Amino acid sequence: MATASTPTATRCCSYELVAQAGKARLGRLHLPHGVVPTPAFMPVGTAGSVKGLTPDEVWDVGASMILANTFHLWVRPGADLVQRLGGLHKMMGWTGPILTDSGGFQAFSFREKAKAQEDGVKFLSAYDRQWRFMSPEICVGLQETLGVDVAMALDECIAHPTERRKVLASTQRTTRWLHRCLAARKAPEQTALFGIVQGGFEADLRLEHTKTLSALDLDGYAIGGLSVGETAEERERMVALCADALPAHKVRYLMGVGYPIDIVEAVIRGVDLFDCVLPTRTARFGYLFTEKGRLAIKHAAHREDSRPIEDGCPCYTCRSFSRAYLRHLHQSGELLAPRLFTLHNLAFYQRLMARLRDAIAEGPEALESLRLQAKRWQEPYRDDPEDSHDPLSRR
Repeated sequence: MATASTPTATRCCSYELVAQAGKARLGRLHLPHGVVPTPAFMPVGTAGSVKGLTPDEVWDVGASMILANTFHLWVRPGADLVQRLGGLHKMMGWTGPILTDSGGFQAFSFREKAKAQEDGVKFLSAYDRQWRFMSPEICVGLQETLGVDVAMALDECIAHPTERRKVLASTQRTTRWLHRCLAARKAPEQTALFGIVQGGFEADLRLEHTKTLSALDLDGYAIGGLSVGETAEERERMVALCADALPAHKVRYLMGVGYPIDIVEAVIRGVDLFDCVLPTRTARFGYLFTEKGRLAIKHAAHREDSRPIEDGCPCYTCRSFSRAYLRHLHQSGELLAPRLFTLHNLAFYQRLMARLRDAIAEGPEALESLRLQAKRWQEPYRDDPEDSHDPLSRR
């Protein structure tokens, strides 16, 4: 069952395959700032901070790698300032690996004020009301200036659904931009570069793009353009198609997909790396992950409840406080509440990843058992009333 590919001395990034259970992979991602056991989930620290937590707290819940966003750091405080302060790791006090998203998604999110052209994308930033231009060369330069472990290539982000001819044109442009990203690299020994597979939900275009990128022998590969309103079945089909065609000796990263069951399903299909704002964003609204379902702390059922959020959870929040007290903090608008909720949700996600790694080492039956458990985590907590505004509902 176990196979291994060894890291090479010529790259700053390598993937080591340790074991497999079906298509699920247990491995290690070797990067300049450390080794990441995979499958792994990266907490999102958009502007150089996982909201509300110190780097030590993020590390203590089990995270070994985080994600930051090039666009936000470009706008504030500026990549050059980050570099003068010693790079992103030193500035924010995080010693583990960092991956930065290219910022392309944010640029394209200003759709009414964004114009994609062959040389890049011009857009009016809603943050500072300034016109900005992002090219593949600027994209790579910014990320190398930040000094991160992994940079993402600039890709063209399209809406779902989009007609086939536009999907094809966008995918071809993404490939051309990737070649320009590769040519623009000045510090490949410091910062790895991952390409992003696109192709919408056109299976043949996705497969063709996957094969095109695979031939370039990149440091790693991301599956992009998903979690945009598609059904779970559509997403799982595209993930399987891409993962099957990507190189076995390179890491595979599924961008922005973060429901626990979706992570498990993607791991089963051969994905290694994940990120999503879901555990941190929903924590700030008082929605919490437990193995008995998603819990909304605001509900009156928790007003006098002396239990922790989840029995047996080793996180600081569950070791220290009752649901009743946590509900009081939330209802009172205390700043401590979102901090404590974020600690719990991130600890839940890191335990999930550890359990996935253990299950892969154990074999397919253990992995299937975990998949069945994760499906139940999507249901509302048994003591909570139905909540039509629950952001944890998997559409």
